[in-house]
Amino acid sequence: MYAFGLCIDQQYLVPGLAAIAGLADGLTPIARRNAAVRVLTLDLAPAQALLLSDFAKRTGFGSFDLRRCAPLRASRMADASYITVTTYLRFEFTPDFVRRPYLIYVDADVLVRGDVTNPLGSLREDEIGAVRDEFNPAVGECPALPGAAERWPHLRGRPYFNAGVLWTRTGHMPVVRKGVEHALIHGRRHILHNDQDALNLWLLHSGRVRPAAAGLNRFEAGRFLERGNWVRRVVTRSPRPDPAAALVHFVGPEKPWQPDCPRTEDVAEYRRHLAVTLRHVRRLGAFGAEPAGAW
Repeated sequence: MYAFGLCIDQQYLVPGLAAIAGLADGLTPIARRNAAVRVLTLDLAPAQALLLSDFAKRTGFGSFDLRRCAPLRASRMADASYITVTTYLRFEFTPDFVRRPYLIYVDADVLVRGDVTNPLGSLREDEIGAVRDEFNPAVGECPALPGAAERWPHLRGRPYFNAGVLWTRTGHMPVVRKGVEHALIHGRRHILHNDQDALNLWLLHSGRVRPAAAGLNRFEAGRFLERGNWVRRVVTRSPRPDPAAALVHFVGPEKPWQPDCPRTEDVAEYRRHLAVTLRHVRRLGAFGAEPAGAW
């Protein structure tokens, strides 16, 4: 029925394993057997690909596949401080690779606590589901898409969406890819947040977005409060941890698997989850999967 899609490079191998484990935990055993995992990569070695395959099967998924591919030729890295061009691979999932009617794309820097499949039931054939970005909620009122509101005044105040979790019919992915490519070519001066800005530029002009509940892509804000108070000025909700969130997204340069990341409640929960994941990995007899300096 559906596949979870992840884009994983060597830097994100271990977080990718943790994301797969969380996605499995959020489903019933039957749902897991009927679901698939699809991974796109630029640089994973054969042994790493085999590890992902074995781990996905161990966690109960009925199908796994991995493909090496290149990003869009028009890809533009306006911000490469902590993001690589791997981020553009999210638009390279194709029907012949996914082989499921629906695709749920998930970033690797997440803590999945529950079932994230609900938006699939409300999607139209030509829509993509996404959650409004908590740090960039509206066009023209945030740093995202610089200059777009001045160029197209009717877009000011429109919702801006985070690309970390996306829901779509697999057959719609070629249309999404074409729309993003068009945005990258014709709207390059408005691209700040890389592929996410390109996606939003296309969504704004096409109207093909189905808003999903905030708890399906809730930002972990505590790390930012450790460094300053700006989060309170941009986030309309309380920045406290949301125990009801089905998915917590660790946006920004500080990641919960890094030793210098502030140890917030959500970070501590992620590290416990990661420790369990790595125990499962070791039972597979896999190589030492921890990144250098992770702990």
